[in-house]
Amino acid sequence: MTKSLITCDCLGTQSIDSKALSRTTGMDVRTTCTALCTTQADRAAAALQGGDTIFCCAQESRFFESLAEDLGVESPPVLDLRDRAGWTADDRSTLPKMSALIAEALLPAAPEKTLDVVSEGLCLVLGAPEVALAAADHLATHLGVTVLLPEGSEVPDRRDIDVITGKLRRASGALGQFEVVIDRLRQVQPGGRGGLTLTEPQDGGVSDCDILLDLRGATPLFPAHEKREGYLRADPTHAPSVAAAVLAASHLIGTFEKPLYVRTEALLCAHSRAEQTGCTRCLDLCPTGAITSAGDHVTVDPMVCAGCGACSAVCPSGAISYDAPPVDLTFRRVQTLAKAYLDAGGTAPRLLVHDAHGAEMISLSARHGRGLPADVIPLEMSAIGAFGHAEAVAALAAGFASVTLLPGPGADRDALTAQVALALAIGGPDRIRLLDTPDPDAMSDALYDETAPAPVAAPVRPMGTRRQITRQAARALHGPEAQLPLPQGAPYGAVLVDTDACTLCLSCVSLCPSGALGDNPDKPQLRFQEDACLQCGICATICPEKAITLEPRLDLTEAALRQEVLNEEEPFACVECGALFASRSAVERITEKLSAHAMFQTPEKLRMLQMCENCRVQAQVLSKDNPFAGGERPRIRTTEDYLSKRRDH
Repeated sequence: MTKSLITCDCLGTQSIDSKALSRTTGMDVRTTCTALCTTQADRAAAALQGGDTIFCCAQESRFFESLAEDLGVESPPVLDLRDRAGWTADDRSTLPKMSALIAEALLPAAPEKTLDVVSEGLCLVLGAPEVALAAADHLATHLGVTVLLPEGSEVPDRRDIDVITGKLRRASGALGQFEVVIDRLRQVQPGGRGGLTLTEPQDGGVSDCDILLDLRGATPLFPAHEKREGYLRADPTHAPSVAAAVLAASHLIGTFEKPLYVRTEALLCAHSRAEQTGCTRCLDLCPTGAITSAGDHVTVDPMVCAGCGACSAVCPSGAISYDAPPVDLTFRRVQTLAKAYLDAGGTAPRLLVHDAHGAEMISLSARHGRGLPADVIPLEMSAIGAFGHAEAVAALAAGFASVTLLPGPGADRDALTAQVALALAIGGPDRIRLLDTPDPDAMSDALYDETAPAPVAAPVRPMGTRRQITRQAARALHGPEAQLPLPQGAPYGAVLVDTDACTLCLSCVSLCPSGALGDNPDKPQLRFQEDACLQCGICATICPEKAITLEPRLDLTEAALRQEVLNEEEPFACVECGALFASRSAVERITEKLSAHAMFQTPEKLRMLQMCENCRVQAQVLSKDNPFAGGERPRIRTTEDYLSKRRDH
């Protein structure tokens, strides 16, 4: 069944060619309405009853949902064409852009993965008595409240709320599972006559709670505290902020759905091998501390993860990938937008990547300013940090002339800047930029003033992992014989070996997490496949001769897909039996280093170092000072020995 598209020109303020849209999208685009949400609501009702319909008006989505509820049908999907394409000062045709936005909206949405979080309403309030106790009074009717006052504070003579004193040492966890450690903890002793008395101070007291209300006015308890669910912090001197925090805390009781933002594959992680640290890109970037080391790999605490997406963008192996939505859906959205725009007759589109804050800026610019140019296609991301260098380069290869990232207030600028720098090195200069402004008019002006380079002549839409897509996209942009220098820290590059220092011990091969370094079972040889190298640095760290260095680059030739020989030697033959057992440089280096050792002062001992393991054992057994030799074994006693002993007595 063909989907129907219901369009509205919003009182004639935008131009929509329904017949042309029907031709470019293959959908049943009904005759354009003028006031679908008011005087033509009957047409909306008829479309709802017909089913399988998309309404091109996001502003009045509540009206359509209410109308669907009254009619007893499912709420329809809505699509914003007006703010993103229709309302614009650009006099060029918006048909290609509208066609692209419609094609993207038809992509199947990925199911959301969530985790149930239960909050029983146990709240710990931190702060001075005058602020914390007042907040506790407002919360006591909604939550189970405990107030932690600073050490030495006077405890009020009341028992309707729990009051303790002490010094907070540490806090961990998130909504529904906070754990706090308190030193000098003193609790109220409820018995006795007169004023309330406190217990003796105790260090290391542990308390669990669901909600933390921090009114201390001190340093936040968590990094990126604004992203820690269940942790509410307000300036105690600003009454409106305190009131807002109290109101928010009062609603944090019940069962909540926590989105699972990322997916992990421990076997792909290049964090560590044999206690030698390698890749730490995600650990260095995570603003909330949700990512921690767990031996050879990292682990992500889903309760702490705020879903910024930066870890997915920098992970060189795909061990961590964004999953809300999945990475492959983002690539499909980008490629669908480019293809639909070009198929509808457009040329040289530009991509504007933004988050929810950017969507509001686009709406404000469309209503009160110039709006977006007709060739700028907006792509909204739930987390703009998940749009990394691979996605940007894939967009250029798909046919976009340029990519602009518009970060919102919560975006990690440093992470985005690093990804833009890497994308520029791969995609080419002047094609990718960060537009960091909160002003809708400044955003529009920058987009209208941009002169983008010509797009790629033959667009490609590769599939696969982020690394595979990056490589194929770069080949489309630069040709199959290019070799691109990259900035330090890039996840692509070569391993360079000083052959004069390398002894082919192959310790680097045994610890390489991606298999980029390999050996040859038939002869002393070190091989390398550049396409598989993650530039984690474990090989350079573990090399006993310090013979390995890293060179960040992207080799687009076929040689990067093959195993190339970095170093090789003729094998050393055992001086006793002639068997090949090691590399010549390794044996010579060991002989040289041990020649001054007290245990190798004779030629016979040094000669053992040049034997294979079988001959070495034989030589030790037959030597005069054989370390395996023992004393004379005791004679076995027989029955006659015991009988003769009796006769002697």
